[in-house]
Amino acid sequence: MRILVTGGAGYIGSHTVHALIEKGYEVIVYDNLSTGHDWAVRDCELVIGDISDTEKVKSVFDKHKVGAVIHFAASSLVGESISNPAKYYENNVVGTKRLLDTMLLKSVNKLVFSSTCATYGLPEMVPITEKEKQYPINSYGWTKFMIERILQDYGQAYGLNSIALRYFNAAGAAYEAGLGEEHDPETHVIPLLLETITGKREVFSLFGQDYETEDGSCIRDYIHVKDLADAHVRAVERLLGMNSVSVEIEEYKRFECFNLGTGEGVSVLKLISVVEKISGKKVPVKVCERRAGDPPVLVAENRKAAKVLGWHPAHSSIENIVQSAYKWETVKAFCVGETNQIANRIL
Repeated sequence: MRILVTGGAGYIGSHTVHALIEKGYEVIVYDNLSTGHDWAVRDCELVIGDISDTEKVKSVFDKHKVGAVIHFAASSLVGESISNPAKYYENNVVGTKRLLDTMLLKSVNKLVFSSTCATYGLPEMVPITEKEKQYPINSYGWTKFMIERILQDYGQAYGLNSIALRYFNAAGAAYEAGLGEEHDPETHVIPLLLETITGKREVFSLFGQDYETEDGSCIRDYIHVKDLADAHVRAVERLLGMNSVSVEIEEYKRFECFNLGTGEGVSVLKLISVVEKISGKKVPVKVCERRAGDPPVLVAENRKAAKVLGWHPAHSSIENIVQSAYKWETVKAFCVGETNQIANRIL
């Protein structure tokens, strides 16, 4: 079975590609490498292109017998989405519509969509269930919300079958496979902490220590990227009718959504203490004003994914997440070039 993975050279995409290949799937990665990396793609074909390039996308479907698509390709920086919304609506919404139109033209009607908890905005209830009202507070969240709406409409009108995975804070690394985070600029909290203790940045900025939480810092739900990859595999297998848990399809739903999180929150200060314990180094911290729009607590309710997909976050203890990210930070330099196989010899 051939699976097309758009954005498969990115952080979560590359881990998902690795998981698919380990399960015996043939994978084609389609990525413009604007934020992804060619070194993160191995044991499969990499096609360099943009999802808005309809003719090039068509050529992939013409060359390969694609059974399903996992769609990661998107712009994803919240701050940039506010300052440059045109880029986000063009890349994410318009680009996705063109991809969907090409899929239907080529008679491919199965898609797993990389969505986000940002579609919920400021939730009224925590933990957040899939029934929580969706009202994003930034352009990035709105683009993902709009795409989910398009998926539902395309399901009703054209028979598209899709699953949206709304994940929370992706973290960690499959360092043993030579995979991990490599963003420019880096915006995720764990890599920022690790860059601080390794001297790549002078101080870690803690945005707000006056929230109504136990220690005053924000609480977030961190999910290991390996567990996210596993969820994408399970979701595509559900669409393909290969997930043994997927027996309760009542009336078949053209569109389904699942939250991906641990169900437990970790405060930023707790996260700092875990990083210090694992690294044996002190994190220099500067307390700053709150960032606009940061909710005090974001934690997922994940029972639906467990029940329907048979998914459980097996790798997502905060200690394991930080340990894997820390190990990745120590070997990353050996993994990001053409000779990334060196990583396998030093781990």
